[in-house]
Amino acid sequence: MSSELVVRTLEDGVATLTLNRPEKLNALTAGSFEELRAHLDALSGADVRCIVLTGAGRSFCAGHDLESLAAGDAVESRYDEAKTVTMLEEFPAPVIGKIRGHCFTGGLELALACDFLVAGDTAQFGDTHSQWGLAPVWGMSVRLPERVGMARAKELSFTARRISGVEAADIGLVNHCVSDVGLDEFVARLAAQIAANSAGSNRIYKSLYANSRDLPRAEALQTETDLPFGMPDDAMERLTRR
Repeated sequence: MSSELVVRTLEDGVATLTLNRPEKLNALTAGSFEELRAHLDALSGADVRCIVLTGAGRSFCAGHDLESLAAGDAVESRYDEAKTVTMLEEFPAPVIGKIRGHCFTGGLELALACDFLVAGDTAQFGDTHSQWGLAPVWGMSVRLPERVGMARAKELSFTARRISGVEAADIGLVNHCVSDVGLDEFVARLAAQIAANSAGSNRIYKSLYANSRDLPRAEALQTETDLPFGMPDDAMERLTRR
């Protein structure tokens, strides 16, 4: 078994980042965040057209490793973990979260930084902060309502209720719920579709969608209209291949 806490592969423009503590259901430690940041830094200079974030073994991520936290495991700055989640969210290429098994609390906060999620039919999602007397610090209170609406986010957080992959798809938390056996193939096909398209267009789209979230509507519309006329840097090459 690899000693890496996060394993990285890159093939045909698709990078896969795998949380790699399967014996702990990929519970997050300070080291997990350090390695995730290092991988994202390394990928920022590579030809990456799509990232797939997943977990080794039977779970995506059961949350923060509370045992290691109680033992004094901590990042250098209390803000580093939240910054790492934001770093994933702001990565220029599209990010797909591939979810099987547990996706709880801190794991859910990490998943919500992905552009969209695909779940296996045995996936379980839950915000269990209130069950443990904790409060979120990695963005749950902002990103969960953005995904499912404020009323549903409040219900999930106040009750700490677990929901299935099927229900997660019904409420818009995930884009697709497929059979566990077909999950890898389904996500690989989606990632390949993304990688086959213009990386420049997708970078611009991702920035524009962030503007639509962060800016007043009129300003976001104007920002799109004010883009320099022309094509993304890789568009002309694509056209000449047709």
